[in-house]
Amino acid sequence: MLRSKYAKSVYAAASAGAPHQPEFLQAVHEVFESIEPVLRQNPEFQNQAILERLIEPDRQIIFRVAWTDDRGRVNVNRGWRIEFNNALGPYKGGLRFHLSVNTGIVKFLGFEQIFKNSLTGLWLGGGKGGSDFDPRGRSDGEVMRFCQSFMSELYRHIGATVDVPAGDVGVGEREIGYLFGQYKRLTRDFSGVLTGKKPDFGGSLARPEATGYGLCYLTAEVLRLLKNDSFADKTVAISGSGNVAIFAAEKAAELGAKVLTMSDSGGYIYDPNGVHLGLVKEIKLQRRGRIAEYVKNRAGAKYVANKKAWQVPCDIALPCATQNELVASDARQLVKNGCQIVAEGANMPTAPDAVKILRQNDVIFAPAKAANAGGVAVSALEMAQGAGHLAWDFATVDARLQEIMIDIVGRCLDAAARHDRHNDLAAGANIAGFERVARAMLDQGIV
Repeated sequence: MLRSKYAKSVYAAASAGAPHQPEFLQAVHEVFESIEPVLRQNPEFQNQAILERLIEPDRQIIFRVAWTDDRGRVNVNRGWRIEFNNALGPYKGGLRFHLSVNTGIVKFLGFEQIFKNSLTGLWLGGGKGGSDFDPRGRSDGEVMRFCQSFMSELYRHIGATVDVPAGDVGVGEREIGYLFGQYKRLTRDFSGVLTGKKPDFGGSLARPEATGYGLCYLTAEVLRLLKNDSFADKTVAISGSGNVAIFAAEKAAELGAKVLTMSDSGGYIYDPNGVHLGLVKEIKLQRRGRIAEYVKNRAGAKYVANKKAWQVPCDIALPCATQNELVASDARQLVKNGCQIVAEGANMPTAPDAVKILRQNDVIFAPAKAANAGGVAVSALEMAQGAGHLAWDFATVDARLQEIMIDIVGRCLDAAARHDRHNDLAAGANIAGFERVARAMLDQGIV
């Protein structure tokens, strides 16, 4: 519940202006609720309309994407790029290709990205984009033609010091490669305008692993500081089976845990012997198949259709699939089964009522804007390598990623403690992320 009159009035205006954008409003409310003590202590934020300016994107770009499929039929999709706030640096955030993409989803993702990027301590603004195009089941040729059409409009709005998109759901190295090729064709400019490229032409080692690895580095630091504990001998439930989930599972296993579950939109697998990542990578990364195929080649594992993995007892839960996937009933089940920590690998995967239940039962909750910041952190490192025409080795990038994630934990806990929200990582993440952006906005005037 919002108590600040200022926050309440700005949120009411946002609700009136975007009544059909529930994810965006959810993200705004969550931030506003956390930063109320900051607003009380800093009346200049209200005087300079920081909240009003913060929730209104700098610009929203919506465009038609026409492309031809393998049968010669013309298809039409919609593309988005929302450049939200560049107080801390060029707009930075991924492109999502998925049927669920709409203006509200992109605004929610872009708004969250502002604070996520702020928490890294790097010079990054916040933005997001994508399309309602679904690459699943499409040939390489179809994906290429779509990406070329998409970039034929997007290229006008991006640049290495202006707006630097990356990948997200449905946009991996293949899609980034096609997008970059078309950008280069149109502009004759070989620069770091897109991150997530293959290392052979300007990408960074450790980028595919970054979000999943970073999630585990942050979780490990939280366990160390708040529980005097670690991943060693813990059981882990993971949702999703894309890059974030796969590399979170890989790093959790390296740190001594046993990963029991992974999932996709059809259901989840449970492997009491620990998920075999080589098999998952072969199914999901090489063949782009379905997670149900796992049990055909893994004795003792089972597949549960149309269910979520949160009913499996675990010490650590890492939701890595999509927004609002972990709801109140899931939270109750995790509590009942003795889960110690929920750390978000996806963007806002835990519904507000589920977060409340976790907090009431002393389950540590690490929000996405802190926990999954590893992807954008290594994207920034890719930008630095590109600007210097350098290529760092995997160990160098991975070590820097770990440092950034550990620093994020410190920023969150410090901000929470300064405002009497001790050990509240979600409040601390919102406060620390907001304070840095708000100060920069004040310093740069009314723009």
